[in-house]
Amino acid sequence: MDSLLSTVVVCLTAILIDQWLGEPRRWHPLIAYGRQVERVERWLNTPPGQNVARGAWGVAMLVGAPVAAALLLIWILPPALEMVAEVLGLWLALSLRGLAEHARAVEYPLRAGHLVTARLQVSRMVSRQTESLDDTGVATAATESVLENGADAVFASLFWFLVAGLPGVVLHRTVNTLDAMWGYRNPRYLSFGRAAARLDDVLNWVPARLTAMTYALVGHSSPALRCWHTQAAAWDSPNAGPVMAAGAGALKVTLGGLATYSTGVKTRPLLGEGPAPNAFTIDRAIALVRRGVWLWMILLGVLALMTMTPTVIHSGVS
Repeated sequence: MDSLLSTVVVCLTAILIDQWLGEPRRWHPLIAYGRQVERVERWLNTPPGQNVARGAWGVAMLVGAPVAAALLLIWILPPALEMVAEVLGLWLALSLRGLAEHARAVEYPLRAGHLVTARLQVSRMVSRQTESLDDTGVATAATESVLENGADAVFASLFWFLVAGLPGVVLHRTVNTLDAMWGYRNPRYLSFGRAAARLDDVLNWVPARLTAMTYALVGHSSPALRCWHTQAAAWDSPNAGPVMAAGAGALKVTLGGLATYSTGVKTRPLLGEGPAPNAFTIDRAIALVRRGVWLWMILLGVLALMTMTPTVIHSGVS
């Protein structure tokens, strides 16, 4: 099978499995990996808060070993089993259905007027404090989470698989997990988690901008491109800025503003244009991510067909 065509088949199969089964409820590899990350942090981050070099060493160990294992697996497996391993690896890295499930767990009670339940559910998606959020605050938090996690947990996984196969997926997912666990700007992790945060920024630089372009293509294009160009730089994250600004513009809503964290109230720049989000915006954000995924699949499929060798085409026709 043509190499690009086999890549498309792997991506499409992994996406369909994710839509059918979702994330494994038990025995997800990232759960075991997270426990190991916690053990390494307790071992190396002593005394807490002054260990940039130890944090970098932790990243090297916790990323190097899984990536080496993925490389070995691809090297020793025959082509058919290699494709199976790639499908399973990409499925475990993707979280399209899981993202939708978490978001709808916020959307449905918010639509029904059950604000307390919606606050509880959105607290599982974001790091900000949610106890005092009103309807608009809950909808804003959930919409922002969908847009940002669409980049991190969906499009970046697809991108790194396209670039480097299973080892690329493992590289991105392990670094992203380390950033999620160590990338806090507090006394314990500001120094120790710096290497993980910077590496995550590097790995997500291109996928974030491809995600922003995707949101623009499948949403309201002019506002998305305009907001990306004029607002993204004001956001404190170099990768979340383009994603959030383009996503807000694509949905024609306004995101950002005040948010309360454990460290205090943070005034964030406003992104997008239009009214504040509501419960229905959450569903629109989910649809935006899904349309983007199918746009990627269509474009990859067309590219694969255009680059197929005559031998492959003739054998497929005969």
